[in-house]
Order: sequence, then C-alpha cells, then structure tokens
Amino acid sequence: MNDLVLYNVNNRVGYITLNRPEKRNALSFDFVQQIKQVFLEAENDESCKVIVIKGNGEAFCSGADLASLQTMQNNTFDENLADSKNLMELFLLIYQSKKVVIAQVEGAALAGGCGLATVCDFCFATIQSKFAYTEVKIGFVPAIVMVFLIRKVGEQTAKRILLTAEMLNAEQAKNLQLINEVIVDEEIEEYVFNFAQKLCISASGQSLALTKQMINEVQNKTLTEALNYAAEMNAFARQSNDCKSGINAFLNKEKIVW
Repeated sequence: MNDLVLYNVNNRVGYITLNRPEKRNALSFDFVQQIKQVFLEAENDESCKVIVIKGNGEAFCSGADLASLQTMQNNTFDENLADSKNLMELFLLIYQSKKVVIAQVEGAALAGGCGLATVCDFCFATIQSKFAYTEVKIGFVPAIVMVFLIRKVGEQTAKRILLTAEMLNAEQAKNLQLINEVIVDEEIEEYVFNFAQKLCISASGQSLALTKQMINEVQNKTLTEALNYAAEMNAFARQSNDCKSGINAFLNKEKIVW
C-alpha cells in the first residue's frame, strides 16, 4: 500500500488519508496521481459504500507544494497543461463518483486543498479549520476549482471567495455554504463516521449513485431537456431491484437496511 495515501474501510466507510504531514499534505504531480490511484481503489471496492477524505497532520491540504510552484515557472505550456489536467482528473473523479464523498477537514484547506474539500459532496470541518483560495495573491488563477465552486455556491459568492482570497474560518465558510457543518475538534471523527453510517444504512447505493448523476447532469440541460431526462431516469429507477425491494418493504411495513 502507498504510505503517502492511506486507505482503509471501517463498516462500509472507506477512508482515504493524505499522509504527507511534513509537507502539510501539499499537492505535487506525483502526489495527485497517487491520490487518484487510491480513490479509484475505493471507488471499485464493493466493501466501501461511502468515501471519506481526510489528512494527517496539522493541515487537511495546503495546496500546491513549493517544489511544484518553482517547477511551474520553468515548465513549457504543454508540461503545465499536463499538470493542470492531472489535478482536473482528480477533482472530476471525486465529483462524478458513484459513491458519496465526504471531506473531513482538520486544519487548513488552501488553494487546491480548498478545491479538494469543495468538490466533495459533503464537507465537515473542525472549529480551528481555515479555508481560502489564495491563488490571486501570487499572480495565479483558481482556474480548475472555480468550475466546481460556482456550481456549489453560485457566481456572486464564488466571486467574493476567489477575488478577495479571503482567509475564512470554519463558521464563515459554513455561512457561505462552502462547508456543511462545524464540529468540535475531538468529536469530528465520530460525527463523520456516524453521518456516513446513516447513509450506508438508510439509503440504497444505487439510488445514491443515480441521484448524484442526475444532480450533475440536469445543470447542463435546458428545462425541457432536464425534465425529459428526469422522466426517463424515474422510469429507469422504477425497474431496479433496489426500488422494488424498497417499495415492498414500505408496503409491508418492514424495515429495510441497505
């Protein structure tokens, strides 16, 4: 197993742990590739129903590491494009995952690290956590992350976050809908696990996957296209074994555990 990106499953909750604490889990080309590899392992692991991404050390993820930033200055356009697409592919893997993905943020989530938290379906953070897209402060642009951020919080809020590069505490991040909840430091592990467990037990994995897929797809369609697509997905879901089992359990007043 790769010791820079750890993976373990606890009662159908798969934990992907960024394990580069001496670098504040900063993102390099190789590190991003390793995260992608482990994420695909979790995505294809039948014993894992919900994925949690977290970081070891004092930071969740501090963005690009210094070595990457220095290399970037001397790269050709094609080299920089390959590096950018590497990060894009990681974010897209997470965003399009068939499984629910939760960010468990303890400490700083900055720039690309903030993007990593943003692209997850849910984000829970400790009181001491900080969030910021700091790219414009160093003459860079928050290019890839903004695609997902605008979808999450809308254009007006995204402009405030991206253009000011403001350092947000956890409560401010929650108020801007960047994260879902602020949790006491010593309770976040249990809180996230319990939240993930509720999803595992109370919801069909197939239904979660289809619902996520639809949320992604309807945003790209006209109203008429979206409604026709929704009607087709409704009809498709009705034929699934999960739907038939769920309806039978409901009609027979039986408790179903997924």
